[in-house]
Amino acid sequence: MRTARMALLGTLVAAAAIALPAQTIAITGGTVYPVSGPAIKNGTVLIRNGKVAAVGANVAIPADAKKVDATGKWVTPGFINSTSVLGLVDVGFGGGSNESSAKGTDDVSASFQPWLAYNPLNVLIPAAREQGITGVVIWPNGNLVGGQGAFVDLFPGSLPDVLVKAPVGMAVDFEEDRDAGVQARGELIGKLAGLLEETRAYMANKAAYTAGKTRAFDYGRANLEAMIPVVTGRLPMVMSVNRAADIEEALRFAREQKVRVILYGASEGWMVAGKIAAAKVPVLTGAMNNIPRDFTELNSRQENAALLRKAGVTVVLVGNAGGGDEENFNVRNVRFEAGNAVGYGMTWDDALAAVTTNAAQVFGVADKVGALKVGMEGNVVVWDGDPFEFATRAVHVYVRGVEYTQPSRKDLLTERYKNLPPDYFKN
Repeated sequence: MRTARMALLGTLVAAAAIALPAQTIAITGGTVYPVSGPAIKNGTVLIRNGKVAAVGANVAIPADAKKVDATGKWVTPGFINSTSVLGLVDVGFGGGSNESSAKGTDDVSASFQPWLAYNPLNVLIPAAREQGITGVVIWPNGNLVGGQGAFVDLFPGSLPDVLVKAPVGMAVDFEEDRDAGVQARGELIGKLAGLLEETRAYMANKAAYTAGKTRAFDYGRANLEAMIPVVTGRLPMVMSVNRAADIEEALRFAREQKVRVILYGASEGWMVAGKIAAAKVPVLTGAMNNIPRDFTELNSRQENAALLRKAGVTVVLVGNAGGGDEENFNVRNVRFEAGNAVGYGMTWDDALAAVTTNAAQVFGVADKVGALKVGMEGNVVVWDGDPFEFATRAVHVYVRGVEYTQPSRKDLLTERYKNLPPDYFKN
């Protein structure tokens, strides 16, 4: 059995390693949803050298272009899942690894850069890509300050090839249980404030610190160096909070500390939506969790994303229903989060933006991905229907102008068991 599994894994890796060079591609006849502007009926998306070269209803098609007939189909930018460990965690059979967490110092691992262990040939990537996911933001797990996140394209190249931007944020988690025992929210907030204060002291006394003329710092040079972009406002803290009172405290903390904050989870965000909007703080949240998971989410509701958006909050839809492995194998389910958000009051256009351009803007890569505009990466998906409907399929998926058709692990398993031995069901 182990031999068969490893053979399957080898087939997947070999398939993932095959990539055709970028071509000139003209996707014609479909309804194009560029996100950056209104839908274009009978539109054309031209991709050249891995970039979007033209978008419109009357695009001149070069003679050397490969034509893709999208008549009756929907054409969108590739979708983005902004909370993922894809490429860091292997599937759970023998030899699997987990590169998503660091030990840290006193619940702080700010210098941790999990993307350094990112595997572009992870066997779960094709499953996400064939569902229209062309980019993810990978994050660390664990610790109060878990480390830094990075934006990657789902592209089978080396790390410098796939990396779009790093870091894009610092993970701060008030929700997870601590290995060292239960810690009150007040203690965690105090510890975080202390870390920021120590970072500022380190910044002001670097020369003295190097010369050994200052007191010892609690968190070490690497963590303090990693926190400098946070205290200077160049890097946002992505804070995992759900309870309305905790959200208000996060907003107060950000205001007093003069740091940028993005909220993750925010299940009770609808209760303080006006305050979040006034603070101009983006929210990463889902729309499929219909019951509270714990006492921090007693007032959760599936209309949360729609109500936040109605209040003027920039919403990025992510998989956070819990228990469904939305950060790894089910990264692909973010489009169903968008569909549910529409079902519970969000406009379709807002839902599309929430899995494309909003994510790109929040993480500082809107000049590269998230919309169909000239000069942006050729991350394009052709769907056979509304991409937020369960039965819709992505019939063409392009990442940086290359179409990927290699089978996922699910596809290979389906093929493997289509023709069973005649006596398979005999006792």
